[in-house]
Amino acid sequence: MDHSGHGMNMDLPPFTLGRGLQFSADPFFLAGCVLALLLYGYGVLRLRRRGDEWPVGRTVLFVVGVLTIALVMCTRLNDYGMVMFSVHMVQHMVISMLSPILLLLGAPVTLALRALPVARRGSKGPRELLLMLLHSRYMKVVTHPAFTIPLFIASLYALYFTPLFDYLMGSTTGHLAMMVHFLAVGLFFFWPIMGVDPGPHRPGYVMRMLELFAGMPFHAFFGIALMMASQPMVEVYKNPPASLGIDALSDQSAAGGIAWAFSEIPSVLVLVALVFQWYRSEQRTAKRSDRAADRDGDQELLAYNAYLASLQARGR
Repeated sequence: MDHSGHGMNMDLPPFTLGRGLQFSADPFFLAGCVLALLLYGYGVLRLRRRGDEWPVGRTVLFVVGVLTIALVMCTRLNDYGMVMFSVHMVQHMVISMLSPILLLLGAPVTLALRALPVARRGSKGPRELLLMLLHSRYMKVVTHPAFTIPLFIASLYALYFTPLFDYLMGSTTGHLAMMVHFLAVGLFFFWPIMGVDPGPHRPGYVMRMLELFAGMPFHAFFGIALMMASQPMVEVYKNPPASLGIDALSDQSAAGGIAWAFSEIPSVLVLVALVFQWYRSEQRTAKRSDRAADRDGDQELLAYNAYLASLQARGR
């Protein structure tokens, strides 16, 4: 059975960053990335033409998010990832923990809801279908922490420590399916926590931080387990091609280190985003009550003073 996926991977030269970053596109992911950028760009243009604003920061974050996917799936990193555990782990961590955060901060669902035309009465267009999906029971389930946290953890343990991983790595389709799964799990895990988009499950900020930290220790422990292991644990990577000049165990240890270190990166990113969002929502609430006060000339205050006056009069 050809484990190399592409067949040509068997005689890859030793890994260097320069070699890893050479263009070598996976057609599926290349098409997906290009499509995502075109659709997002089209949405922003539609809003602009209508005279609506769309934050430049969101566009930048979304584009960078798509580029991080292209970076690990449309370069030789993808070829090296088939034969080197450490490189595969970089792919996995980026696509499941970095790309989703950046994509979500780009608020693609909000953009779609604002850019898509409203269908004629009595008919359902793409916008209506999207709204139905957002409000569906299915979405409530898949974005609930009771679902996302176990899924996030199982994606590590159930995959790497069972024969499932070897099976998926045995074919290009399996490998693709696994990468798509990593991306989807990341999106579902981080969406309720720090997505800007409307979602069915929107806990308060403290709960969101707890949700974030519920998944991370398992992630760190997974990395440590790989680093401490005294023999190669994943079949596919047990006998790396001689041309790479690497030792399976030290490569696995590097993979563990990457998984462990990476669990910190999104935590920091998400915390910064959360604190910022929290601050902004507090600001908005304050502004809203100020505006209300301006509008009704502080009716509340006047009513309260009148109430105090009536109490005093009664007291006399």
